[in-house]
Order: sequence, then C-alpha cells, then structure tokens
Amino acid sequence: MRLISFINAILVVAALFLLIFERDALFAFAGRGEAAPDAANASESAADPASEQQAIGVVALRSVAREIDSALTLRGQTKANRQVEVLAETSSTVISEPKRKGAFVEAGDLLCELDPSTRPASLAEARAARLEAESRIPEAEARLEEAHALVAEAQINLTAAQRLSETGFGSETRRISSEAVMRSAEAGVKTAEAGLEATRAGIEAAIAEVEAAQREIDRLTIEAPFRGLLESDTAELGSLMQPGSLCATVIQLDPIKLVGFVPEVDVNKIVVGSEATAQLVTGLQVTGRVTFLSRSADETTRTFEVEITVPNPELTIRDGQTADIRISAEGTKAHLLPQSALTLNNEGQVGVRTVGAGNIVEFMPIKLLRDTAEGVWVGGLPETTDIIVVGQEFVTQGVMVNPTFREHTQ
Repeated sequence: MRLISFINAILVVAALFLLIFERDALFAFAGRGEAAPDAANASESAADPASEQQAIGVVALRSVAREIDSALTLRGQTKANRQVEVLAETSSTVISEPKRKGAFVEAGDLLCELDPSTRPASLAEARAARLEAESRIPEAEARLEEAHALVAEAQINLTAAQRLSETGFGSETRRISSEAVMRSAEAGVKTAEAGLEATRAGIEAAIAEVEAAQREIDRLTIEAPFRGLLESDTAELGSLMQPGSLCATVIQLDPIKLVGFVPEVDVNKIVVGSEATAQLVTGLQVTGRVTFLSRSADETTRTFEVEITVPNPELTIRDGQTADIRISAEGTKAHLLPQSALTLNNEGQVGVRTVGAGNIVEFMPIKLLRDTAEGVWVGGLPETTDIIVVGQEFVTQGVMVNPTFREHTQ
C-alpha cells in the first residue's frame, strides 16, 4: 500500500510539472498547439502589439447623469415656538380657581387673580392728591402775573426817576429807591416762577403716584401672554404669591419648530426660506421652511443651529419629539450606480473604472453624494459614461476590454 501511494504522488507531481512548466509542449503533444506564424504575420504582430493583447470580457453600464436635489439630512427634534413661565410681580394671595395643565388659553385670558387688599384705597388717595396739586396751578399762575405787573410798574417809575435826575428836577435818592423797587419786583417774578414750577412738579409726582398705584392694581390679574396650552397648573387658590413666584407655564405649539445642527462643511448649502421636510418617530410627515440659520458655531461640535417652522393647527406634533429632517438644496447632476461598482486606484482614491475610446479602461475619481437603498449617487463624471460594474477589480487602467452592456434594471 505504501508503494502505491508513493507512485501516485510521483504521478501527480509529474502532471503538475507538465501543466505548469511544459504547458505549450503538452498542448502540442495533444494536438491543440497553434501553428507558428510565418515571417509576414510575425512582422505584422511586431508592428501592432495591441493585436497580441487579448481583450478581457467585462460587464458595463451606460449611465446618463440625472438632476437630483442635494438635500441635507439632519437629526433633530421638535421645539415649542414659545414657552414662557408667567410670574407674579407683586405680593398677595390667590383668590381665583386654578386652571389645570393641558387647558387651552387665548391671549389675555386670566390665569391668576390676587387679593387687592388696600390697593384701591391707595389709588383713590393718589388721585385725590393729584387733583389737589392741579388746583394750585391757577393760584401760582396768578402770582406770577402779579409779579410781572409789579416789574412793569417799577420799570416805569425807574425810567421817570432817571430822566428827572438827569435834568436836575429829581433827586438822586429817588432814582436809587426806584432801582431797589425794580430789583425787588424782579426777585418777586423769580419767586413766582419757582412756585409755579414747584406746583407743576407736585402734579407730576401725583401723576406718578397714581400710575404706580394703577400698575399695582393691574398686577393683581395675571393673564396669558399669547395663545397656547398650559404646561402646568396655575397657582392654587389661597397660595401666597411673591414677586417672581410661578403662576403658570404656557407653551405655543402652533406653529412648531424643528431644530437641528448642520456641519460646517454643509452650512453654505442652506438658505433661509428653503423648503424642508421631516419625518417624526411616530411616522408623521411634515413640511415647513427654514426660518433661522445660526451665524455662530457651537464651540464643542462646530455645528450651526438651524430652525424650520412647521404649521401645527391640530397640535398633533408635541414638544421634544425626534425628527429626521431633510432640507432642500441646489440641485446637481449625478449618476446612480450599484455600490459594488466603486473601487480604489493605487493611490487609494475612490472611483470607478470606465470603458473609454477603443475599449481601453480608464479610472475616474468620483464624489459620493448620497447613499440609498437603490444604490449610490455619485458626481464628478461626464454626462454619459460607460461604467464597468462587473470585472472592474480584474482590470487596470490602459487594459483593453470587451464590454457587454446591461440596463439599469438588470
């Protein structure tokens, strides 16, 4: 048995030697060898080396570029258009029944009403003080007119005394006395003017007191700032409110915002006003427009915040839901190829091998635009390109091929 195994091994080695090293002689012995070319054929072969190259069979796809939108896909979430914590501005106890969270409120609806206590009396007192101050105005104006009349009379007497003194018919003492009376009358005018200004200042102070008392009363009714929903109960009946105490939280969900973050390499592709679509985790599809694009990047992620405003009349979209956002961008020409058609060249560039002029293989680098279930959209190729989709890994640039073309649907 050992002898037979040894003989079989020798025969296998001999057969492999003939197949590998003496292949031509073995085919000639078997009658399958090719006839030697004559001198003319040899010279033709030397003149045309490409004719000696055997074309390699490949499968190619004749691809025509199509216009696609360069939509940006972001991961984001919904956010209420407005959310405000309505706070008290004065101290008092709540005298209104509370509204429960989830209730719908219109702008101006009463949320919390506070006990007025002595505030109406303070307002009435301030109004009375204002009326009293305003009643002093006529008296002050009359004093000012009287002071002006005294100044006019003193001016006449002073002029007469000066003329008499100059002609020698009046004494110098009379002139000096008239000047003193004149100065006294002018001082009286200034005093009357100061009294009038003080009266007017008192009126302004009284008006300010009335306004302050009125504002204090207005703060007793806390109203909804806008149309929305209560996210929390309003303050309970009998609870003490201090300045800054929470009365209620109101949110506005119509319209609602979708918030995402754009990488800095894609931020210039987005324009405010562009159309955007989104799919929520619930499966709901929504459409809106870009209303805000941040000018400042996040310091940690180097991304830019973008907001899309979406109508939400039925309030079916809630605050904080996850959403897949697609923002429309300027369209571009691209080819749809199977992922298997992509390859690498010796420098590590991603591209495709194509069938060029004379069925010679060429390598063309590409730019990946989008990955879909149907294939990958790529750019950087001519409008019409014959792309090798089967056999591209077995050929290199400059090799002649014999392409077989197929349709996209195959």
